[in-house]
Amino acid sequence: AHFEARARARHPAPTPNLGRKMETRDLYPWATLDRAGEGYEDEVKDEPLSDEPWPKRTLKERVLMHQKATLEFFGKDNWMLASPPMHERSAKLKMAIKIRDEYQAVRNMPPPEIQPKKKKRAGDDERAETGAAAAPGPASADAAIPGMDAAKAAKKGKETDISKLIDSIDDGEKEKTRAGAGAIVEFKGEAGSIVPETKKRYNYSAQIIPRLASKWPKPPWHAPWKLYRVISGHLGWVRSVTVDPSNEWFATGSADRTIKIWDLASGQLKLTLTGHIEQVMGLAVSDRHPYMFSCGLDKMVKCWDLEYNKVIRHYHGHLSGVYSLALHPALDVLMTGGRDSACRVWDMRTKTQVFCLSGHDNTVGSIVSQENNPQVITGSYDSTVKFWDLAAGKCQHTLTYHKKGVRALALHPREFTLLSASADNIKKFALPDGRFMHNMLSQQKSIVNSLSVNEDDVVVSGGDNGSLYFWDYKSGHNFQQAAPKVQPGSMESEAGIFASAFDRTGTRLITVEADKTIKMWKEDEDATPETHPNLEFHPPRDLRRY
Repeated sequence: AHFEARARARHPAPTPNLGRKMETRDLYPWATLDRAGEGYEDEVKDEPLSDEPWPKRTLKERVLMHQKATLEFFGKDNWMLASPPMHERSAKLKMAIKIRDEYQAVRNMPPPEIQPKKKKRAGDDERAETGAAAAPGPASADAAIPGMDAAKAAKKGKETDISKLIDSIDDGEKEKTRAGAGAIVEFKGEAGSIVPETKKRYNYSAQIIPRLASKWPKPPWHAPWKLYRVISGHLGWVRSVTVDPSNEWFATGSADRTIKIWDLASGQLKLTLTGHIEQVMGLAVSDRHPYMFSCGLDKMVKCWDLEYNKVIRHYHGHLSGVYSLALHPALDVLMTGGRDSACRVWDMRTKTQVFCLSGHDNTVGSIVSQENNPQVITGSYDSTVKFWDLAAGKCQHTLTYHKKGVRALALHPREFTLLSASADNIKKFALPDGRFMHNMLSQQKSIVNSLSVNEDDVVVSGGDNGSLYFWDYKSGHNFQQAAPKVQPGSMESEAGIFASAFDRTGTRLITVEADKTIKMWKEDEDATPETHPNLEFHPPRDLRRY
């Protein structure tokens, strides 16, 4: 305030002359600073203050003063607000990108056909021969559009910087077009179609990659399977089944702690073996020795001599119930897995434990073995499938495709593939690396306890709710569904299939169930595709890669 008072005293503001151009120093002399930043403070510091009153101004004068100050401060001449000069190359590039993004699809359209085609007259042939009437070329494309000349003439006197910039971009494009006029360009599309020149046309993946569903194998017709025999004799759930290599008899293990031998042809009981003190969960008959092996929830693994029908060996080592059992097809080796989350490998003759294959986090529910690597494959309730190296006793691969526990595994008798069954799906894998191939095309919607495959590419899965599904192996199509009735006198809740097995020919199927019965199935010999069509086949639309 002191500084302003002294400045007003030294430079009193004169009454503005409205007839001449006012300047800022006439209106606000105390606010004038030179470019070096030095003000009036140094000049007026020794002068005395004035007592003259501040001159009064009318409202019109004050308005004009403020208008003038605002104009000069925010005007173009103010060096503080002056915008930087336009970089022509950058502005041209920016405008070219905007034009390309907005109008690229319609900038290079062929000229419209304005004149309708007229019929040929007699004189047209003469003109064509003499060359009097030449067809309009690309240069006359603008002339063919009505109103184009008038628009260009009206535009000449009103050109702005933006319009000049756009015209220069168009001229550059035309020069490029003329330079490449002699090149051979393949035109794709019909006349009048819009095909961008620089932008690649987007193709959907269905157009680029052939759909797998179009190559999906169509399943052959399979004869329906029918139930032809029901055998009852056990006093508890029938938990396991195996068929003799000679295809003359089969054995079943039950929750009544017995193992029964049945004649395969007639279904008559031949022998009952006792020795287990809990449910018999697994059975296997050796192809090279007269031995049968059994395991149960009593933690016991027994070797039965079928010549004397007696137990000759015990394999001790499991810490809990044993759920699954498998024999190596070429070696004298036995594999057992159970609730202690381990697969134990036993020497058949010496009863010693060769390996304890640990790595699962839950019960080992199924084991299969083969001659080629991987020689041991285990499925567990922790929803994983593991491939084991039998020479090193280590895990080779772990498959984590399932979301629920894996209760059943099956190897194809001819192909080098594996099937694994869980409550979420039945999956097919290629061996030896475990590459996922595909799922079965539908779901059984129950816990799958058993899985069997024969050489005719028929897959059978037994569910915990008593459902029996028949599948085509190659396509994964479910061609038949069966739900056998429970034995009279049993509860409906006891409709559950625990295990299944084909005989050595693959023409008869044996299932063991929770209603204490053994059911035998065979193909209907009188069925034809016309009389007994399979369930309708629908190729998959959305194939899952896992």
